[in-house]
Amino acid sequence: LEKEREAQSKVAVAAERARIARELHDVVAHNVSVMVVQADGAAYVLDAAPDQAKKALETISSTGRQALAEMRRLLGVLRTGEHQESGEYVPQPDVDQIEDLVEQCRGSGLPVDFRIEGTPRPLPSGVELTAYRIVQEALTNTRKHGGPNTGASVRLVYFDDGLGLLVEDDGKGAPHELYEEGGADGEGHGLIGMRERVGMVGGTLDAGPRPGGGFRISALLPLKPVH
Repeated sequence: LEKEREAQSKVAVAAERARIARELHDVVAHNVSVMVVQADGAAYVLDAAPDQAKKALETISSTGRQALAEMRRLLGVLRTGEHQESGEYVPQPDVDQIEDLVEQCRGSGLPVDFRIEGTPRPLPSGVELTAYRIVQEALTNTRKHGGPNTGASVRLVYFDDGLGLLVEDDGKGAPHELYEEGGADGEGHGLIGMRERVGMVGGTLDAGPRPGGGFRISALLPLKPVH
């Protein structure tokens, strides 16, 4: 019994470490990529278009503050083992915030077509967070690997028994092997985290190059709790 309890404890610790690693990756990878893009743009137009450079700096500032707020939330969970109820508490992202995420990407120079199909309705909290993080990571990958003049589209489809997600871009994409095998410098961890998140809610995920170029990520998340 003692060995069994020890084994169960190790499994629980490993699961919590993986959950925190996914959250850290999503928060850092997305927000830092936005800041890098904006900083490069500001440097490029600093003399020719100072107003545009100022707007880019404002985006960097707001993105950095958002990243810090989410990091404080994660650190609070690490220190106390539970969500803090202080004024610095940041709610978990949900489906309603995907539109804000899309607007942030548009502001950083990535054209994104966003559509919702079906009738929106309340979803299990795990599905809400999973959907948000999938879209966030997919758009982050588009910025990192899509190349110049790339556009993306995001579709949310409400079915009777699930939520469908489709994120596509028309960029040059990245080698499929990078996503499947972890890639250099851990760049494949985003897709690994996606698969883990989708698996935890009992969903399915398909990711790979699109016919004709670009990359596609599609997921189906069931709305019934998974035991």
